[in-house]
This record gives sequence, C-alpha cells and structure tokens, in this order.
Amino acid sequence: MNESQVVMITGATKGLGKALALAFAKKGAKLALCARGESGLEAVKREAESSGAASVLTVTADIRSSRDVERFVALTESQFGRIDVLINNASMLGPSPMPLLLDYPEDDFGEVLRVNAVGTFLVTRRVIAGMLRHGAGSVINVTSEAGNVGYSGWGAYGISKFAVEGMTETWAAEVDGSGVRVNMVDPGEMDTEMHALAVPDCDYELADPNDLVGVFLYLASDEAQEINGRRFEAQSYAAAQTAAADNGAE
Repeated sequence: MNESQVVMITGATKGLGKALALAFAKKGAKLALCARGESGLEAVKREAESSGAASVLTVTADIRSSRDVERFVALTESQFGRIDVLINNASMLGPSPMPLLLDYPEDDFGEVLRVNAVGTFLVTRRVIAGMLRHGAGSVINVTSEAGNVGYSGWGAYGISKFAVEGMTETWAAEVDGSGVRVNMVDPGEMDTEMHALAVPDCDYELADPNDLVGVFLYLASDEAQEINGRRFEAQSYAAAQTAAADNGAE
C-alpha cells in the first residue's frame, strides 16, 4: 500500500478492528479511527503511533447516528484532506445467547440491523462521495459466513450481514468504472470477545485477528485497483499467502 494513504476504520478498539489499525499503522498510514468508547480509542491510538502510523485521528462516534457519522468523516477530511480506504468493521451481535427468530425481541432485532446494515450504509454514503470526487478509493466491508449462508440461531446478526453483502454488490455496481471499488471480506471465526458471546461453549481453535489482515492490506493497495464487487475469505487468503511463501523458500 501507499504509505501516504488515509485509512478510516470503524469499530477500531477491539478484535479485528484493532488488528487492522495496527497493521496499517505499521505501513505508515494516516489513520482515522472511531468507536463508541473513548478510553479504548486512546489506547489504540497510543499503540498505533508507536507502531509507525504517520498520524492518528480518533473520534468517539456511534455509526447509528447520522450526526456522529458526519462529524467523524468531516473531521477526517479536514485533517487529512481525503479518505483513501474505508473499512466498515463496526458491528454488534445482539442478545447473547442468540435467540431463534421466533423468540427474537423486536427492539433488539431492529438495533442490530441499525448498526450493522444502516450504519454501514451511512458511513459508506458519506465517504464514497469524496472518493468519487477524487476518482479513487477502496471500501472494504466486513461480512461473515453467517451473511452468506443462513444458520439457525444467528438471527439478526446473520441477516444484517446478508444486507451488507447485498449492499456491497450494489455499491460496486453503481461505482464501477469510477476508480472507486467496493469489496467485502469474511474473516471467519476469530478469537474475539464477540465470538465468545456468540459461541460461549466453543471448544475448537480460532484464528487470531492479527493473522487475517493480509487481504485487507491487499484490497487497500494499488495492486487491487481493478478488483470490485468481490467477496474474499481472509483465512483462505492467509493460508494461500503462507503456502506461497513456503514454496518460495524451498
């Protein structure tokens, strides 16, 4: 990736979001990070700066709020002039343990969709306008296997990720040929706080989010400037990269 890139990440204080912030920091990027918790943002900011980030802007924001989204994006554009990469990572699981749809509380169902689907739309709509003016940009939406296959018990979370996948394909079609591209990444099951809430009795090994950042770095790079409307599996990508490196070392 270009070291001068401005990379915006939502939900940047935990799990995959934090791993991505630190990975781009090590590449010398300028970072714009948001989350709902101020203390978590300050901790990630310090770590990102010590890892090599050119500059780090943190904004406490809730992507459900159009006002918060506007403030976050406006502050980023004011400080850095543009946004080159947007990673829509922020999401919420909903009730834990996750109820079947028949028993799903109406308010909780709406709240999950508001964060995961509507929030992703609000941020993308605001950011992509600037990308189109610049004629370049990469939007990367974080999806899930539960957004590609319907699983019993994954309720509003899975349904919200189906919406994210459809939104990704629609945005990609609408910006095709503009220099802006929109893709999605399924990180798979990871060792995160959210997964612990989703599968509290998990008895199998989970991926480390820090090992899954490679595909995001690729999609942010000039190497991927013709890639649009694609779905990637982060764990498969990481395995392929490891295999290629091992073959090259032989």
